[in-house]
Order: sequence, then structure tokens, then C-alpha cells
Amino acid sequence: MNAASQRAFMLGNEACGAGAIAAGVRFFAGYPITPSTEIAEYMARELPKVGGKFIQMEDEIASMGALMGASVAGMKAMTATSAAGFSLMQEFIGYSAALEIPCLIVDIMRGGPSGGAATLPAQADVMQARWGTHGDHPVIVLSCSTVPEMYHLTVKAVNFSEKYRVPVILLSDESIGHLRETTELGSEETLEIVNRTKPDVPPDQFVPLKAEMGQAPPMACVGEGYGVKGYYRLTRNEQGDPQSKPSVQDALMRRLESKITANLAELQIYKDLGASEADIVVFAHGSNVRTAVRACALAKQKGVKAGVFKASTIWPFPYIPVGEATRKAKAVLVPELNSGQIIGEVDRACRGRALVVGLNKVDSTLTTVNEILDSIMELSKS
Repeated sequence: MNAASQRAFMLGNEACGAGAIAAGVRFFAGYPITPSTEIAEYMARELPKVGGKFIQMEDEIASMGALMGASVAGMKAMTATSAAGFSLMQEFIGYSAALEIPCLIVDIMRGGPSGGAATLPAQADVMQARWGTHGDHPVIVLSCSTVPEMYHLTVKAVNFSEKYRVPVILLSDESIGHLRETTELGSEETLEIVNRTKPDVPPDQFVPLKAEMGQAPPMACVGEGYGVKGYYRLTRNEQGDPQSKPSVQDALMRRLESKITANLAELQIYKDLGASEADIVVFAHGSNVRTAVRACALAKQKGVKAGVFKASTIWPFPYIPVGEATRKAKAVLVPELNSGQIIGEVDRACRGRALVVGLNKVDSTLTTVNEILDSIMELSKS
């Protein structure tokens, strides 16, 4: 890295680690699993240099437990995993959502089910990232399409987690995690860093779960003299005491969900790359964005008005932005490295105004430019 220019030629997984440290992450607990292991290796090497702690745990369940413990103790904390490791984390992801424990979970996706194709790309965990844990729960899921995004969206993910006290999941796939690209690194002067809100009253006046709709309550960490009220897994009132009253459960659940629904303008990150003026729109996230942009450029050379809707936030899904961007389209193409996990959300956003068609690959290879281009040209004739 050139220290003066703050540019580096980095692996995607390394950029993720660098972004986490820049955002203030000082604790990593994880278990190595392809294709995410380079994140753990990077954090093991770099965290001690900034006073942080790295722990290799015995499995992914223990990793999430250690992660949440570190967060409750006051540290910005993260883990990284893939495939079955992500499945093992789901119960604790729900736990952190319920107890409003900030944490970052990075999932570098590969094919499945079970062992699947460990060294090859897929987008197989899109629905699991949203619905993997049981019960209604708030969650934010971001998707990276470039190595620079692995850096900057990691910073954004940590910020969201700290501000809204929710688990944030950062998705990428093997092809981005193992890609090297030049990346502009931020600094204290250029990066916006968000820290969790702390109590501004003495312990005897602190109400652990008191917050307005759409907001997270201040977070009193263990060891700061405020006790541990609010860190029970059962339904609890504003004072943090376990309760079983329906009115208490209702109020808690609605406030948890409102942290997402009341802040869509900030949480939904997307780009309209010519989609709103196109006849054929390609909805893409992750590695498919790269091929979609090139395919649409070639389609334009052939006289077809094509554009890309790039979703960097996939949960909460950008229903209104997608609906607005596809208002003039006669067809929307949805390339996915799975059998069709997000096409239903795109179809719901379009509300029947456009034909929505999937381009699905489950052979552990990337979608090619020609595959998307051929689909665009075919849709243009219909």
C-alpha cells in the first residue's frame, strides 16, 4: 500500500478486513471455512497492531457467542463464514437481533446444499440471510460487487450495526472474495464512523430499553456500572425485566421492526444505471452487477434500451426504488447464481407492470456477459 495515496491492490477478503478495522472493529471470533478464511487470516495478523483481539473458536456457534459477548462488553465485533458455518450461526443471529446486540457477520457465499462447491461462487444464501433465524426479526443485508465495495460496504455495515443495534450481514461470493482490485482506502478524515449511543444519565436513572419508534436505545455495556438488565432473551419491558404480557411483546416487536422500516432512506443503498429509461432492465446484485453493466452497454450498441438496477442493500428490499426504476420497462431480467431466491421480491416490486424473468445458474460458474446479453436481446423481441 502507498501510505500517501491510500491505495492498495487487495484481495476482496482482505479489503473486508481492512474496512472492518477502519470502522473500529477490534474483536474477531471465527472458524476457518472456504472461501472466507482470508478474512480471518487478515484479522489475525492486523488486529493486534491496533490493540484488537482475534480468537479462533472451535466452531461457528461458539464464534457467534464470543462475538456477542465482546459486543456487550463494549467492542465493535465481527465474524466471517460461509455455507454450513452461516447455518450454524442462525440461532445466535436471532438472539443478537432480539437483544439488540450490534455485530457484523460476513458471509462469503459458495454453492450448496451442505458441502457444495467449496471453492466456487454462488449466491445461495440470499433468502437465508433474511429468514434464516426463526421469528420476526430486524436485519440488514448488504451485497458487494467489487473489491472496493468490500471495503466501503464493510464500513457502512459496521456503522449500521452500531447505530441501529442490529446484526448486519455482509454478503459476497467466492469470485469477489478472491478477486484482487485496486482499492481506495479511507482515513479518519474521509470516513464517516458511527459509534453506538451511550447512556447520558447515571445508572439509577437509566431505562435500558426506552427508545422512540425507529430508534435504538442507548447501549450500556457490561462493566460500566449499569448492570445487565435488557440482556435477557425473553420478552422484556423498557426496564429490562422479563414480561409475558401481550402488550409488552407487541410494543417490543413493533419497535424492533421500526428500526428498519422507519429508516429505509438511509438503509437502502442502490444505483439506477440507466434503468429508469430502459425498455429492458437488469436487476442485479453482487458479482452479477459487473456482467450486467457490460451486457447492457453492448445491448445499447445493438439498438436496445437496456439499463441496470444495482442493489447494494438487498434486505430491507428496495421495493419502492425498484418499482420506480422499472416503471417504463417492458421486461426485467434477474440474473442469480441460485435457482431464484430474489426474483419474487423483484416481481412484487414491479406489481405486474413488467414481465419479470430469471436467469439462473447453479453450476458454480459465473453468469457471463453473453448470457445476459442474449437474454436481453430475446426479451427485446417479445
